[in-house]
Amino acid sequence: MTYGKTLSYLLTCFVASLPLVSPLAAEEPPAENWTQWRGPERDGLLPETAWPKTLDESTLRSLWRVEFGPSYSGPIVTKDQVFTTETKDEEVEIVRALDRATGEQLWQTEWAGAMTVPFFAAANGSWIRATPVLDGNLLYVAGMRDVLVCLDARTGVEIWKVDFVEELETPLPSFGCASSPLIHGDHVYIQAAASVVKLEKKTGKVVWRAMKDGGGMSGSAFSSPIVATIAGQPQLVVQGRTTLAGIDLESGEVLWSQEIPAFRGMNIVTPTVVDDTVFTSSYGGSSLLFSVTAADDESLQVEEVWKNRTQGYMSSPIVIDGHVFLHLRNQRFTCIELATGETKWTTTPFGKYWSMVASGSQILALDERGELLLIRANPEEFDLIDRRKISEESTWAYLAVSGDDLFIRELGALQAFRWKDSGEDD
Repeated sequence: MTYGKTLSYLLTCFVASLPLVSPLAAEEPPAENWTQWRGPERDGLLPETAWPKTLDESTLRSLWRVEFGPSYSGPIVTKDQVFTTETKDEEVEIVRALDRATGEQLWQTEWAGAMTVPFFAAANGSWIRATPVLDGNLLYVAGMRDVLVCLDARTGVEIWKVDFVEELETPLPSFGCASSPLIHGDHVYIQAAASVVKLEKKTGKVVWRAMKDGGGMSGSAFSSPIVATIAGQPQLVVQGRTTLAGIDLESGEVLWSQEIPAFRGMNIVTPTVVDDTVFTSSYGGSSLLFSVTAADDESLQVEEVWKNRTQGYMSSPIVIDGHVFLHLRNQRFTCIELATGETKWTTTPFGKYWSMVASGSQILALDERGELLLIRANPEEFDLIDRRKISEESTWAYLAVSGDDLFIRELGALQAFRWKDSGEDD
């Protein structure tokens, strides 16, 4: 190791070991912060609050709008800052920190990171996809070319960077890295390097790899992992291109697995765990509920509870009061009873994709056509409270909600809105 590299390494270790003194540094982020994919618990659910009854401009007003290059990454929000990504000039990937109140840029960091997806997916663009995750004052960002970068959230300084293609000698994922990283304890987990990878969050050192599948078209997972306790055992729950599985957090051992048929391996939704069951839905497949139980030898066994012919696509579901609310491949929205798999109702078509956030019995859904919908989670009928065209651009990135503020990543901009309850009775 050269003197320069040695000095750089020592400085990196020093910065990573600094005490967390900024407002971002709380051990447990406040519930109103939106620090990762799909919110505080990665399930699209927020603590119940008094959301307004309308989306009109007098209730939901624009705070600011800042233009950027294209991105599919959802925004990350803290008390003071908002983080967003972009791909610029088909050459570099950029991470920006903005002042939450004003949208003013605080810092930016970039690296070479562009690539082109296959022709049949080109209509959806060749730009950064994964949503970052914030842990204290460290921001973790997955780039298209299968890289994971750790940044100081206060300054944008790079702490470490892992190039999985180079370090693990794995193929470049055909569709780019799409899995949003997850922080749990002292480690970061991500579906990358044609596998599932666990790394030390302070150094980027790879701890283990699981579910290695050789790469290529089948090796670039689309889904994002979650941590859950199932059958009494904490585990990482992942959905690869062909397989749903639970993985031991410490060893990387696959505890149980289940094949999930899908057209071209289009298993995209984030798995949903309710008690000891796991729900998923696939493009070209079906909607499925599995139970996971402990056998006499303490191994875990998986069994199909029910199958419903509905097909999910890119939109991860919301589960409220024993019902799954899911946007489908055919662009319709449906409600499925979790215990039985019975379809309660299905709507006429909307757009191709929804990102959803729920509080209590209300669901906010952002359609990829720039329309925002406010829905009551009613298992008896589709109950649309209000709707509003909120952007003229496409809005594929996941909606973020923090307190009274909404953050919407358009294809070429980031918008901030604020709403207040109208004060009317339910």
